Amino acid sequence: MNTEKDFSPLTPNIVRALNDKLYEKRKVAALEIEKLVREFVAQNNSAQIRHVIQILATEFALSQHPHSRKGGLIGLAACSIALGKDSGLYLKELIDPVLTCFNDSDSRLRYYACEALYNIVKVARGAVLPHFNVLFDGLSKLAADPDPNVKSGSELLDRLLKDIVTESNKFDLVAFVPLLRERIYSNNQYARQFIISWIHVLESVPDINLLDYLPEILDGLFQILGDSSKEIRRMCEVVLGEFLKEIKKNPSSVKFAEMANILVIHCQVSDESKSTNDLIQLTSMTWMREFIQLAGRVVLPYSSGILTAVLPCLSYDDRKKSTKEAASACNHSLMKLVTPEDDEDDEESQTKLSPPGDGNPSKKEGDLNDSLNESQDSVGFSNISFFTPAGSDRSAVTLDLDGIVQVLDRHLHDSSTGMMTRIAVLKWLYHLYIKTPRKMFKHTDSLFPMLLKTLSDESDEVILKDLEVLAEIASSPAGQTDTSGSCDNSDSKTELHIPGGVRDGQPVVLGSKVADLSPSTPSMNSYFYKFMINLLKRFSLERKLLEMRGAFIIRQLCLLLHAENIFHSMADILLKEEDLKFASTMVQTLNTILLTSAELFQLRNQLKDLHTQDNCALFCCLYRSWCHNPVATVSLCFLTQNYRHAYDLIQKFGDLEVTVDFLMEVDKLVQLIESPIFTYLRLQLLDVEHNPYLIKALYGLLMLLPQSQAFQLLSHRLSCVPNPELMRTVEDPKAPVKDKRLAQPHIDYSELLQHFDRVQSKHLEVRHQRARRSEHPDRKL
Repeated sequence: MNTEKDFSPLTPNIVRALNDKLYEKRKVAALEIEKLVREFVAQNNSAQIRHVIQILATEFALSQHPHSRKGGLIGLAACSIALGKDSGLYLKELIDPVLTCFNDSDSRLRYYACEALYNIVKVARGAVLPHFNVLFDGLSKLAADPDPNVKSGSELLDRLLKDIVTESNKFDLVAFVPLLRERIYSNNQYARQFIISWIHVLESVPDINLLDYLPEILDGLFQILGDSSKEIRRMCEVVLGEFLKEIKKNPSSVKFAEMANILVIHCQVSDESKSTNDLIQLTSMTWMREFIQLAGRVVLPYSSGILTAVLPCLSYDDRKKSTKEAASACNHSLMKLVTPEDDEDDEESQTKLSPPGDGNPSKKEGDLNDSLNESQDSVGFSNISFFTPAGSDRSAVTLDLDGIVQVLDRHLHDSSTGMMTRIAVLKWLYHLYIKTPRKMFKHTDSLFPMLLKTLSDESDEVILKDLEVLAEIASSPAGQTDTSGSCDNSDSKTELHIPGGVRDGQPVVLGSKVADLSPSTPSMNSYFYKFMINLLKRFSLERKLLEMRGAFIIRQLCLLLHAENIFHSMADILLKEEDLKFASTMVQTLNTILLTSAELFQLRNQLKDLHTQDNCALFCCLYRSWCHNPVATVSLCFLTQNYRHAYDLIQKFGDLEVTVDFLMEVDKLVQLIESPIFTYLRLQLLDVEHNPYLIKALYGLLMLLPQSQAFQLLSHRLSCVPNPELMRTVEDPKAPVKDKRLAQPHIDYSELLQHFDRVQSKHLEVRHQRARRSEHPDRKL
């Protein structure tokens, strides 16, 4: 530095001492400067004061010489001390050169700068608040300083500044938030710790309402929550916990919609999840749970985004039990918000709820959604509705049904979706069909194929929920259309109209006669018949599904949709089935269910009583399809006590192709005759005179069987049939040999036999064609 230059009013001795390398000499110079400035203050000579500060700043603090810079810093601090409470008039001139030295490469000089600023701030106190942003900016840099002495000095200055902010009511939060929002994304641990400590202080000051600006810093807080430092994570958890307490206390002033988008993003973690990510997810899911409970129906328009985050968490194992429980609570609370009023037409709903005005979303809303597009795409769920700021009228709520269905459908299609998530998805669909059936049926055509595919799921519980959804689709009045399922058949005199003709209080067409439905039979809509057709088609394409789960699925449907509806419709569809082998297998499956399942108890009782037109019509419908399987047809006749017709059918078995499979089915029928289902049949063997055709039919089965265990079983049973002479009663010594079940008033048995012959002829023709193909595989038949 040029010592000959004029630095007045600073004396040459002061200038020389300020440039000295020894701290003690620079300190003496600072005391002289303090004395000089006090004189100017006493004289009210502000011009000279500014001149001294300018010299110390430009010629010393910003000098190229390190000792001069040190002298300038201690001189500026001395000026501030001399000015006292008047230092606020010169703070910008005092602070700016000191902050510049914060960037000096010399750690000692950075420490002196920190010391100088501490003295300046200590004197000025509340007057420094208008300059808070530049002080905060400088301190945030020193917080990450590698030199421990500099860090220690910055911490002292930081505590002083916090005390000033805490005791003042003039802190400009609006001006500070943009800087906080920018610095909160720092990756440096010390800078993060510095930021968190300041947020904690500001949040604790009663006169500072940081909650209003939480949407602008919440994302950054969750970023910090993932820090590798345990101490920083703990500090961040405390801050977030305080904010959540404040939200619970003052929910009416909380901007739920603006923050919930952030929660949706942080509720989702990548596959490479670490413990820190688990903490972020648990915390954000906990916040989401509170948001749904506090905000209520306000969140409904944005429920698709919430479900995107919540549903995958439901399949977590015990390692993430807390997150799973929080997600389950979110899912349950959100589901409860959907009510029948959400099924109203949009125009009708807007008329009731929407306030006057153009209703255009704010620019802020658009900016918020745009900023999250990248995060949405990263999780593979595009076009999902996220939270947007709520309007002034919070009652104007519209359920985002399209978005919800899209999310649910995606999870059903995703093969990696966990079992509990799939169950939750199906529960949601069922709930939506119950609460909002009119709107949901607009999505049924797109959902239907996937719901059918889900029947092949590995989990029985998933299948049960899936069947509940399908049953609700098939039986809901909202699914009724003008187009009814046509069930006419050229080979059948029974014309079954399901579902279009099956309605409470409406008749069902059965040939030329009309029969009313039983009051216990629920109404089916136009999707019922479509469901039955597609279910049988799926069984046809996936024989393993039929073998492993077919009986389970049909039994559950009988509980959900009434057994008579299920068997009546399936029999009618199978009547037109072109794949005769599948038709035979399906009839065998249905027959086994009919004869053995507890769920079919009522239907079996109906078929035992053929004295009503309805029951006769049901028997005829089943019979025509059961003809695909001769043994099943005989067992149906046994069940309905049509023993003479059973005998007539067995007489025709001599014309059929008796295969090993055929004999195995007869064997199973003999086993069934010994089961509790046919107790009544075995007891009827006591009444020999009134049941001659039952005995003849059983003997017919016996003659079909080879000398096997089943043969021995049936032979032993028939040997127990009593002598009719011994069983004749005294009251009726000349009772005629008459079977009360020889004929029913509503059944043409000769026509049924003809139908049996036609069906078996088709089966025989198909078997011959199959045999010829196997003999001549290259020959086109």
